[in-house]
Amino acid sequence: MTKALFLVDSYLKESPATVVSVKDGKYVVLDQTIFYAKGGGQPNDIGKIIRGSDVFNVVYVGKFSGEISHEVDRAGLQPGENVYCVLNWERRYKLMRSHTAAHVLIALLNKGTGALITGNQLEEDYVRFDFSLEKFDKALLETYLNKANELFATDVAVDWYELPREEALKIPGIIKMAEAFPPDLPALRIVEIVGVDRQADGGTHVRNLREIGRVELLKTENKGKNNRRIYFRLKD
Repeated sequence: MTKALFLVDSYLKESPATVVSVKDGKYVVLDQTIFYAKGGGQPNDIGKIIRGSDVFNVVYVGKFSGEISHEVDRAGLQPGENVYCVLNWERRYKLMRSHTAAHVLIALLNKGTGALITGNQLEEDYVRFDFSLEKFDKALLETYLNKANELFATDVAVDWYELPREEALKIPGIIKMAEAFPPDLPALRIVEIVGVDRQADGGTHVRNLREIGRVELLKTENKGKNNRRIYFRLKD
């Protein structure tokens, strides 16, 4: 199993690795990786795998049969080779800021209205999520977005750690996705925004809310009975 370094330290921008296997010349498994595999509404990372003077661009990262696979733009890498991985950090950091911002907004909505998330997607330039709310009220959504921006101006720490599954599931609101079932794992990874939110999550986040800056509303949509959609993005 590839060691997922991004779960331990989301701020790692570079790392050595060893090629474990290569399929069809361009699907590469490493012994450890800084590249996030697409999942949970968060896009995959991109970047480079370097072998000496040779550069292989990482164009997609996915998880298949429990293993993280890196798709590179050309063949050439071989099992057993030592390589160096470099992340497209600017893109990743924007996604980290957006992801943490989404957690804050979701937590505020959940506490204030009881809404649960019914769908979500992070993109480099915006965030979209759907949630259950009986009444469509754009002004209400803007109010919660303003509350989130107030929090982003404060020094609030963001931590991540593992808890035994049974202990984690005793925490109220630890799962905020409607009809979602926690992974069948002995331990769950918890992302805690101190004093604001705790939820099970396998994505990458910033360490402090001040790093987010501000967010702005792009648009809202009424998606039918009890289903609303909001789009927002980082303002700076």
